Amino acid sequence: MTPTLNRTLIALTLVALAAPVTANEREDEDGRHAAPPSADQAAPRPEDPDGPPAATDAPDDDTTEQAAPGDTGADPAAGEATGDTATEVPATPDPVAPLELLGKTVPVGTFDTLYWTPDQSFRSIATPVPVLVAHGTRPGPHLCLTAAVHGDELNGIEMVRRLMYELEPDELAGTVVGVPIVNLDGFRNGSRYLSDRRDLNRYFPGRKNGSAASRVAYSLFENIVRHCDYLVDLHTGSQKRVNQPQLRADLENPQVVAFAKHFGGMTVLHSPSSSGMLRAAAVDEGIVAVTMEAGGPNRLEDDAVDYGVQALETLLENLDMRKASRFWGAPQPVFYESEWIRAGQGGILLSEVELNEQVKKGQILGTVTDPISNTGSAIIAPYDGRVLGMAVNQVVHAGFAAYRIGEEKSAEEVEAKAEQAQEQNDSQSGGNQDEPTPAGEPDRPDGDTE
Repeated sequence: MTPTLNRTLIALTLVALAAPVTANEREDEDGRHAAPPSADQAAPRPEDPDGPPAATDAPDDDTTEQAAPGDTGADPAAGEATGDTATEVPATPDPVAPLELLGKTVPVGTFDTLYWTPDQSFRSIATPVPVLVAHGTRPGPHLCLTAAVHGDELNGIEMVRRLMYELEPDELAGTVVGVPIVNLDGFRNGSRYLSDRRDLNRYFPGRKNGSAASRVAYSLFENIVRHCDYLVDLHTGSQKRVNQPQLRADLENPQVVAFAKHFGGMTVLHSPSSSGMLRAAAVDEGIVAVTMEAGGPNRLEDDAVDYGVQALETLLENLDMRKASRFWGAPQPVFYESEWIRAGQGGILLSEVELNEQVKKGQILGTVTDPISNTGSAIIAPYDGRVLGMAVNQVVHAGFAAYRIGEEKSAEEVEAKAEQAQEQNDSQSGGNQDEPTPAGEPDRPDGDTE
């Protein structure tokens, strides 16, 4: 091979070897054929038309920014660009702690009977009041049920018994506390009142050093009620009156309105509570509370009891505390306006309508007749409505509250009124207001049903 040919072959070989190197250098400079970005490189975001800022040269020394502990360094947009999806670890709920109540500890997932001493009688002969507790295994609200605040109201006692003993604490979220007989004194005597002849439901939240009734109210409120998130106070009619099963609730309070919806198809009656009532004291302390009325005093009425238990079962379902064996999803009748219709004279009351009956304006509800002179008068419905409460046939005096007639309202109307009342209260609390005008005499029957 001649020297000239040899030099030509060597030159061609060098050109062939140099070509890939030159191509790689150009590709690196252009960036058009660069390797796909790694997961820790941010991809251009749709809202950023200019794309990410240009990369800067890395320093010669190893001073690359380190990721914070627990930071994967991956941008969510980069994950979408590369097809990677981040695995979210669900938050672990706080474990349920044992319940501390009345000086005792109730383990998680158990049912127990505790005892409350209301500090009313001689200490040496005082009888503690039983308190039933079901403490669940999962986090949830603390629901309290109180019955027989009036000692002659028996239906609520049976409601608490039936509901509490069907609960399975190991399947329960939260806690249910039931006090079947608050007024043990009145219960023993078949009386509405305490032994000092006071109505306990006019003394809440009570005073530690007050009257006997005030001390009982204070003890119940401080030892049990303050531990509640929700409270249902169970009652019946009074003074030989019976009530259609219903909730009494302040429908100008949005939280109470929302709570009342959880009872399924039970009738709801707007009833602003009076000072001293248990539900009023509870709401004042931020505990959402309603009163449930069902039936009459000094009797056990199975239909009223079953109606109330079904509503309470639905409540537990809607509070996500447990699955109900019966779920009540019927439309809920709501009565924003109601009025007690009174007898115009004394005599023997004989009714012509039944509980829960729809009545028309001008319809005769009942008659009152003087048994000696045989003179009488009719009690007339003043407007269309439904009979929500009524007296049983008996001897009455002039002015006796005989029939409670309610006007039904839609849920939208009730919610609108609640929002309007809340806005009005908020605006009043923000400015200087004159002293409120004293309220007139409430339209309640003798010896209120609540």
